[in-house]
Amino acid sequence: MAVCVMQGVVKRYKEITALNQFDLQLEEGEILGLLGPNGSGKTTAINCMLGLLTYDQGQVTVYGEDPGKAGRDWKRRIGLIPSDLAYFEDLSVIENIRYFAGLYAGDKHEWKAMTEQAIDFAGLDRYRNFAAKKLSGGLKRRLNIACGIVHSPQFLILDEPTLALDAQSRKYVLDGVRQLNRLGSTILYTTHYLEEAQEICDRILIIDEGRNMATGTVEELVSLIDARESVHIQLVSKEQEAALMDLVRSFEGLVEVTGQNGRVTVSLSPPGRHLAELVQALNRESIAYASLYSELPDLNDVFLSLTGKELRE
Repeated sequence: MAVCVMQGVVKRYKEITALNQFDLQLEEGEILGLLGPNGSGKTTAINCMLGLLTYDQGQVTVYGEDPGKAGRDWKRRIGLIPSDLAYFEDLSVIENIRYFAGLYAGDKHEWKAMTEQAIDFAGLDRYRNFAAKKLSGGLKRRLNIACGIVHSPQFLILDEPTLALDAQSRKYVLDGVRQLNRLGSTILYTTHYLEEAQEICDRILIIDEGRNMATGTVEELVSLIDARESVHIQLVSKEQEAALMDLVRSFEGLVEVTGQNGRVTVSLSPPGRHLAELVQALNRESIAYASLYSELPDLNDVFLSLTGKELRE
C-alpha cells in the first residue's frame, strides 16, 4: 500500500519552479532515499507532504488524505526529524521530550510512558537531566531524533539526520533508523552521504531541478546508465603487461584496457558480471599480480550521468 503519493506536483516561487511535475510514491514499510543537491526541491517536496506548503498543481496524498486538510489523528501518524535541531536549548533532555510527548498524549500517564520510551530508544538515560545546550553534537542529534519519534509515527521523515556527525554517532543514528523501520515505521530519508543511502535505503529517488530524474534500487539505477566496472591490476613483473593486455582484448565484456609501467586498468560492462572470469583467466595464464581491486559504479555515477552534476557535496 502506498503511504505517500505525489503526482505531477508543481510549486513555484515567483519566477523559480521548485517542483516541476514531480512524482513520488512511497510504499508502506520501506525506506526511500530522496537524494539531490542543495536547491533541488527536496525540502519543498517534504513541506508539501506535511501540508506546510500549498502547491500550484498536481496532487499529494498521505495515507489517502490531502495533507492540507488532514486532522489531528492523521498528524499523529506523521513524524519529522529536521536537519536543523528542533528543540529548546535551555530545557533539559527530559523536559524537551516531555514537551513533544505532550503534543500527542491524551493524559499524564501516556506522555510519561512515551517520554521514557523515547529516552531509552535514543540512549539518553544518562543525560536526561542535562541541559540540551550542554550536550555534544552527537547527543544533540539523538535528542532531535527522540523528540521526533516520541509519538511512534507510522511515517517518519528524516532530513539529513547524520549531518556533521562523527563516525560513531553516525552509526548509532543509522542503527536507530533500521530499528524504527523494523518496528513498523515507513521512512523517507534524505542525505548527502552516498554510503548511507546505499546501505539503508530499499529504493532511491533522484531529484534535480524539481523533477524526479529516476527511482529504483541501486542496481536498477545503475542499469539506466552506460556503467562500467574498472578493474585495476598491479603486475608483479612489467614484462607481463603485454601478455595481460593481449589476453583481455578478447575478453567478454571488455570496454577498454590501458596499461603503463606494469599497472593495467580493465573496464568491463555490465558491472559485476565478469570479474571472477577475469581473475580465473589471469591465474590460468600464470599472470602474477601484486594487487587487484575493482571499482563499481555508484549513485554519484548515476547522478552525474542523469544530471551532469556531482551528488557529493
